[in-house]
Amino acid sequence: MTKVELDKFKKVLERQLHDLQADFGKELQTMGSPALADINDQATLESERSFELRIKDRERKLIGKVQEALKKIGDGTYGVCESCGDSIGVKRLLARPVTSFCINCKSEMEAAESREEASIQSEQSL
Repeated sequence: MTKVELDKFKKVLERQLHDLQADFGKELQTMGSPALADINDQATLESERSFELRIKDRERKLIGKVQEALKKIGDGTYGVCESCGDSIGVKRLLARPVTSFCINCKSEMEAAESREEASIQSEQSL
């Protein structure tokens, strides 16, 4: 990967990290809990809060992945597959800048997960 490409990815990741952190802090402050008399309103509020917390958890995990990708840029290992050691294609990195695996290794992992899930379901049906 060229220095120009690496700098481009670094800027994209830094912008993404800044945006995620700004949104993360802002929305957590607005998640107050008003006292509602109607039980249906309370249930709706709890459902919405649960959904927001799931989104926040995903954002928190993404922040960690972005920070890890920036660390890899710093130590010179960005764009290298953690499984096979080959280069991760620029097109894949453009689509998912935080990825740690090349498309072949990730496809193999997903296929293995699918086989494992199918095996568990087949055992449960016996």
